[in-house]
Amino acid sequence: MILSSRPLRFLLCTFIVLSIASLLQAQDSARVIPLWTKGAPGFENRKDIPEEAKDWWVKHVNNPTLTVYPAPANASGNVAVVVCPGGGFRTLVYNAEGKDAALYLNSLGITAFVLKYRLFRDDSMYTAENPKQDIFRAMRLVRSRAKEFNIDSTKIGVMGFSAGGEVAGWLAYHFTESHAPKPDAIDQLSARPAFQVLIYPGPLAVPDTVLPTAPSTFMLVANGDECCSEPVIRLLQMHRKAKVPVEAHIYSVGVHGFNMGKRSTFKSLSSWPDRLTDWFKDAGITH
Repeated sequence: MILSSRPLRFLLCTFIVLSIASLLQAQDSARVIPLWTKGAPGFENRKDIPEEAKDWWVKHVNNPTLTVYPAPANASGNVAVVVCPGGGFRTLVYNAEGKDAALYLNSLGITAFVLKYRLFRDDSMYTAENPKQDIFRAMRLVRSRAKEFNIDSTKIGVMGFSAGGEVAGWLAYHFTESHAPKPDAIDQLSARPAFQVLIYPGPLAVPDTVLPTAPSTFMLVANGDECCSEPVIRLLQMHRKAKVPVEAHIYSVGVHGFNMGKRSTFKSLSSWPDRLTDWFKDAGITH
């Protein structure tokens, strides 16, 4: 029997819709791991206060967590990345700078852990020290469970957007610090990321100096980004002085907050993840 083109198109559309629904269902059922089983140290009584989430954002984070997006079963690199969404420490741009980044990393065979960190400009209970505690704990926690997730503990990187780039930078440039309010066995592990990816990072990411022990870095920003183009330029110069491997892309078009490029009308910005894919390969992080 030969089907006409219209039934074939209908079957194809149905398949696509079901595939997308299946993917969304898989995302919604992603595994969530608390950074601390009893809640954040000093704030255990806030552990069960619910987050608020709507459309593209999440806020009121009281129980910081990692959401796991495993690499495909046939992935061979055993690489992982802790992803820090931006949002100015008032919200988390969770979908566009969390889930979307995780799914992109999955497409490269990389396991992603999306971090929900505490927001000190959203809640006066917290200070800048609290998201620092969260990212240090997140890196050490992933390292402690590397075998469970089929990860090479020496191949765990960090990726951050905007304020999330500041969170990533706090880790990458200060990894010898503790930031463990109540140290346990996990907090004895190294917090150093194997590499970092900074997408329009905020100025708090810039340290006083970049040491030769800093991890190799990929950075990307639009020249018209009044907040975050200068931090990239400063970090580039500091990396070069320290002789730490660095790659930086400064686009002539666009401003702040183009996420993974999906909604940008500029060709260069909509395809920027291709540059990161190339860097991962050239740096030997992926094959």
